[in-house]
Amino acid sequence: MPCSPPQPDEAPPPPLASVPVPWKNVGSCKGHRESPGSLVEASAGEEAQGEEEPAAAPLDVSRLRSSSMEIREKGSEFLKEELHKAQKELKLKDEECERLCRVREQLEQELEELTASLFEVPNMKQAASEKQLKEARGKIDMLQAEVTALKTLVITSTPASPNRELHPQLLSPTKAGPRKGHSRHKSTSSTLCPVMCPAAGHTLTPDKEGKEVDTTLFAEFQAWRASPTLDKACPFLERVYREDVGPCLDFTMQELSALVRAAVEDNTLTIEPVASQPLPTGKVAEVDCGSANTCALSGLARICRHRIRLGDSKSHYYISPSSRARITAVCNFFTYIRYIQQGLVRQDAEPMFWEIMRLRKEMSLAKLGFFPLEA
Repeated sequence: MPCSPPQPDEAPPPPLASVPVPWKNVGSCKGHRESPGSLVEASAGEEAQGEEEPAAAPLDVSRLRSSSMEIREKGSEFLKEELHKAQKELKLKDEECERLCRVREQLEQELEELTASLFEVPNMKQAASEKQLKEARGKIDMLQAEVTALKTLVITSTPASPNRELHPQLLSPTKAGPRKGHSRHKSTSSTLCPVMCPAAGHTLTPDKEGKEVDTTLFAEFQAWRASPTLDKACPFLERVYREDVGPCLDFTMQELSALVRAAVEDNTLTIEPVASQPLPTGKVAEVDCGSANTCALSGLARICRHRIRLGDSKSHYYISPSSRARITAVCNFFTYIRYIQQGLVRQDAEPMFWEIMRLRKEMSLAKLGFFPLEA
């Protein structure tokens, strides 16, 4: 029987020369015996087969080694490529980080500038507020002085109970003393000056004149008094503008009349007496528009003892006594309603209403050409 090839884990077989070859039983082979030549050939074949098996094992190991080397080389090349890619990505990340750092520095600089500007604006506003507060306090002081005078002139002297000490014209001729200037002749009209009534035998004074509240005007005044405003759209002021203010400030020079009306409404008009002596030569601080012998509003030749200034303008306009009386009457009306709006007049509705009617009466008389003569 031929010998089976050795297993990989088994040791290589010993040489044939040292292995005894048993002879086959002649009896069992029925008297047949193998020849020595066949035995030699069989032993040679087994020996050759035994030599081929050890030679195949080193060949497989060398193949494994070569394949592992190829795998290592490919793995190293792959890792090198991955490393190169990672280096490129890292470089791009570094560039992105540098760009973001520059953007952050720029934003921080802009934030610092914005913060500085934000602090600067409140400082400017604070300075402006302090200035306005100072001006407001000055105005408050002025208004307090005006309120004191108003309480003396208005609250203590109403059409129903006038203060005769503040209005000497209401005193009798023996108590009033000598009066300077123009004196009016006695008239039969008891509403203009006191006269002797033959039937009654006593003097009639203006506070004895008859008067009656107009319900429509009083209702409009009460509606306005509930929420005082300077809006011309309200019925009360709309009527006063239409019937008194507009006609009283309607002068011949329309353009200047519009400016005067706007200044009166804004409370920025100034009336001052004309200086008796001219300004020194070479020092002209103000500009006089027109002549002292011509009224800038009516255009008539009149002796102008006063001049007006509109707002902060340096220009002055000479005005006649009649024009001054018309402007003053309107200014007095606006001053009183401003005091009511500010809550400085604390009276009942009816005395306030009659004071406004008196101011409207002054505007109507001034529009008709009546004005007091100065001493």
